Amino acid sequence: MSTEVRVPIEREADIVVARQKGRELAASTGFSNTDQTIIALAISEMARNIISYAGTGEIVLTPLDDGARRGILIVARDEGPGIADIDLAMRDGYSTGKSLGVGLPGTKRIMDEFHLSSVLGLGTTITMKRWLR
Repeated sequence: MSTEVRVPIEREADIVVARQKGRELAASTGFSNTDQTIIALAISEMARNIISYAGTGEIVLTPLDDGARRGILIVARDEGPGIADIDLAMRDGYSTGKSLGVGLPGTKRIMDEFHLSSVLGLGTTITMKRWLR
């Protein structure tokens, strides 16, 4: 299986690149078209958050194979201001921007595994996994 793919996120166009790379990796891993769309959506949400709240960052995509199952690991990381209240940020409807506030909690629901860590002044890292069914 291929190695990790790193996509710098610095401008809106990079969101499209990250989505495309995620779809390609998902397809080569064996995900259905529906799952490829779900994975691309998660990547898009995280990349958009990087642009909106941190300015720049990166998306790292890695194929997973633990011997029993295959999947994809998505890591979205930035060195932005961080998230002051993670519990609040994970609530449906909460937003510090002008959005509907469904990005983080919605993405958590569509992925199999989701972990968010954030340190004020140092940035945020979101680690997500989706497994083949």
